[in-house]
Amino acid sequence: MTAVMVAITVALGFWQVRRLEWKTALLSEIDRGEAAAPIPLGPDPRPFSRVQAAGEFLPPTALYGLEVRSTRDGAAMGGQLIQPLRLNDGRIVLVDRGWVPETAAVVPAGSATVTGYVRPAEYPVRFGAADDPAARRFYALDPVAIAAALGVAAAPYTLVALGADQPGITPAPATALPRPVNNHLAYAVTWFAFAGCALAVFAVYARKVSRP
Repeated sequence: MTAVMVAITVALGFWQVRRLEWKTALLSEIDRGEAAAPIPLGPDPRPFSRVQAAGEFLPPTALYGLEVRSTRDGAAMGGQLIQPLRLNDGRIVLVDRGWVPETAAVVPAGSATVTGYVRPAEYPVRFGAADDPAARRFYALDPVAIAAALGVAAAPYTLVALGADQPGITPAPATALPRPVNNHLAYAVTWFAFAGCALAVFAVYARKVSRP
């Protein structure tokens, strides 16, 4: 039983070490993207790279996520406003323009130049909230599914607009690139500690039963 416990906890520890390497590389990629100057949005941009795109916003819009924020009228439920942007070369990319209250009436802005970062697609989780394509309400940032609900064919990523924080002004764009929490080193140490505890308990047990 001790051998099984040690094998499982050591395997989980090394799994967390691999996750630590992956998360560290991801955070380094985000840091590089945030420090770099924006470049024109190409056909195959690198995730989390800072880019700039010019085009024309198209109706309609969709809402992604669920978040409560403080507004001039008090706390309000809202989400991220997703709107198609037709680039000057004809391509269409979905733009996360920022947080808006659910009751906000947003008028398409027409021609615009957007500076932001490239966010890879994410997909619905098994026990997460269900998307409502008919109401254009989404809880997973899947640009293909959102574009289909908006009646357009868009790139398989989202351009998240970056801007300054202006209280009371919506949409409220992101002010920095996201940085996921990196706790994998602590998790790895915990699993290896469990393995060590199991061995220590077995050593005490073995000493006891082998004593004359």
